[in-house]
Amino acid sequence: MTFQPNSPAARDVAYVLHPYTNFEAHEEKGPMIIDRGEGIYVYDDSGKKYIEGMAGLWSTSLGFNSERLKQAAMKQFDTLPYYHTFAHKAHLPSIDLAEKLISKMPVPMSKVFFNNSGSEANDTAIKIVWYYNNALGRHHKKKIVGRVNGYHGITLAAASLTGRSMNHRGFDAPLANFIHTDEPHHYSKCLPGESEEDFATRLAENLENLIIEEGPDTVAAFWAEPVMGAGGVIVPPKTYFEKIQKVLNKYDILFVADEVICGFGRTGNYWGSETFDMKPDILVCAKALSSSYLPISATIINDKVYEPVKKASAELGAFGHGYTYSGHPVCAAVALETMKIYDEENIIEKVQGVAPHFLKGLHSFADHPLVGETRGVGLVGAIQVMQDKATKKPFEASAGVGPMIANLATEEGLMLRAVGDSIAFCPPLIITETQIDEMFDCFRRGLDRALDHLRKEGQAVA
Repeated sequence: MTFQPNSPAARDVAYVLHPYTNFEAHEEKGPMIIDRGEGIYVYDDSGKKYIEGMAGLWSTSLGFNSERLKQAAMKQFDTLPYYHTFAHKAHLPSIDLAEKLISKMPVPMSKVFFNNSGSEANDTAIKIVWYYNNALGRHHKKKIVGRVNGYHGITLAAASLTGRSMNHRGFDAPLANFIHTDEPHHYSKCLPGESEEDFATRLAENLENLIIEEGPDTVAAFWAEPVMGAGGVIVPPKTYFEKIQKVLNKYDILFVADEVICGFGRTGNYWGSETFDMKPDILVCAKALSSSYLPISATIINDKVYEPVKKASAELGAFGHGYTYSGHPVCAAVALETMKIYDEENIIEKVQGVAPHFLKGLHSFADHPLVGETRGVGLVGAIQVMQDKATKKPFEASAGVGPMIANLATEEGLMLRAVGDSIAFCPPLIITETQIDEMFDCFRRGLDRALDHLRKEGQAVA
């Protein structure tokens, strides 16, 4: 494609490396440039309007033009635009935000460490797990268990914890000490006739067998998203976390809840841990912490973890970890205002109010000829397409059916994300029932266009 000289598209192709992008294809196609946002909608540089059905990247919970968040940032810029939190320094925004977070925890927690992204929050948690076990003299208890298709970020340690091959290929990941157990997707991984409860029992037994095989004295922590987001919006089977946690407790293995996507109301409760009765030792959050208006994340630990870490920091002279922007005052001020909005505008209750309508709309696609499974909780869900739904025969990956459907939805005015052949939905938490209907109407038009195309190509069932 030939781009207009000095146009934004031409300059983008000339100078910018994009995440999760095929660079050769990008040089040919160029970028889609988003110019502005309002509520649940965004507009490209031609003025076309789209429903942001993924809240950006699972994250813009309050939509795209919150005046309160803008004013919170400006007020803090006028007061203290930057200061660090190294070596006993502090400022009020980070203190107030930490106190607010601790007050909202699903289980008792002790301290908050601020980072800049979900990836960093998980990296910090990994380092704390290792520091904790060193402090206890358990120098071999270092292995971290993630799950196949789990997603925890793309820094080197977080990418190693992540269980997706795309994040490993070409990067020499995963590093040593990162191992993975089963993906808890009942629809695609269950045995014939296996109930959700029996499937959960088998997965817990597999985890225990993995721990025994590796050596319980070498396994330090288990990581889990309440709902696996970037792995395809995998909702755990019934009794899953109850059974997993029994195994972890048996072998003194820390439990880390990755709430980067699920926190702050996404699953219908303040935390996904509440929705699925998870009792973590460490909780990480990001994204909706500031409605993604500014980069900030948090790694939150309980007293069991903090006390040995505190002692080791004294023995070693300091806890030798931190970022220039840890607890950045402007980011912290915006995050604190975000949490105030959740409370004052009853956002969690609003999610609970519209979630049944969202899930009804999601599940209305179950009878579509292309759809194998619909799944979701709260205001997050996915529609998984199949070449033959009766036999659960998938399309060949090379056919790119999921991305094609997402692209057709975009043409119909809806931004979504394809995870393989699962199409994810994660709209802003402020979405209304009328807007939910508008979102699914756009998707149905795109899905029907995909069905017509695939039938013409002989790839879809009649």
